[in-house]
Amino acid sequence: MLTMEDIVREGHPALRKVSKEVTLPPSEEEKEILQKMMEFLKNSQDDELAEKYKLRAGIGLAAPQIAINKRMIAIYLIEEDGKVHEYAWFNPKIISHSVEETYLESGEGCLSVDREVEGYVPRYARIRVKAYDLSGKEVSVKLKGLAAIAVQHEIDHLDGIMFYDRINKEDPFKIPDGVPKK
Repeated sequence: MLTMEDIVREGHPALRKVSKEVTLPPSEEEKEILQKMMEFLKNSQDDELAEKYKLRAGIGLAAPQIAINKRMIAIYLIEEDGKVHEYAWFNPKIISHSVEETYLESGEGCLSVDREVEGYVPRYARIRVKAYDLSGKEVSVKLKGLAAIAVQHEIDHLDGIMFYDRINKEDPFKIPDGVPKK
């Protein structure tokens, strides 16, 4: 079982490396790592387990965050309407995206960052992702909202990009271009 001890923090070199593609079909070890990443996310969202094992709640995890520079991400997110996004992916790639951008008004956080970072992180409002699931089967998924933001955040980790790299340095609360006015 993964715990916060397994998650590397800011400054760790794995977080700034571009990760290598996973050779398909994935090995049993790679599948096991990805399953453990998903298990961490589910455990972190379970109040009892999170408290017992001192886990910070997370909705996404990328392999570089556990010091493995392979293109593997896990997302576990339950939307307010009850829709569940559960993705354990190898080699995820954004193959198309909207012109329209979005951002989280509360800002983004990261299990590898133990501090508040204020500012808006511009993201595409809608994306289509191509990836390979745990069985090595190709999947193509259209996402919007928080799920799209989470996937973009995790794919950034695979490219050595931290969420705060995308915040406007001069004006952290500048609304990103392409965001419809409310």
